[in-house]
Amino acid sequence: MKILVIENQPIELKLAGLVLEAAGFTVNGIDAAEQAFASIKADRPQVILLDMGLPGMDGLALVRLLKADPETASIHVVAVTSYPEKFSRAKAVEAGCDGYLLKPISTRTLPQELSDLVDRGTRDEQ
Repeated sequence: MKILVIENQPIELKLAGLVLEAAGFTVNGIDAAEQAFASIKADRPQVILLDMGLPGMDGLALVRLLKADPETASIHVVAVTSYPEKFSRAKAVEAGCDGYLLKPISTRTLPQELSDLVDRGTRDEQ
């Protein structure tokens, strides 16, 4: 499975990449939403692990763009945040996110949570 991690904190971007690669996933990382849209269209991931608190365009704005575009609407997006008071589960789901995680993310359960999300989505599409 191909996963794109969009995270502006270098240590968190690296940690997510290492954990997911160790679990057998193909992982790319980007640190800004503005760069992500073109990358997603060029090399479509199955899952996007998306930090909501990105500088410039935040995660909510990016997921709305992705879900409005027929080419990217079916990509699973998991919101990640340290600020649930600003980026609530309800706001993430309303914007189009398929999952929601609070930081710090559990490195033990992250790979399975993403696999389960894709499995659920695949069953829902059948």
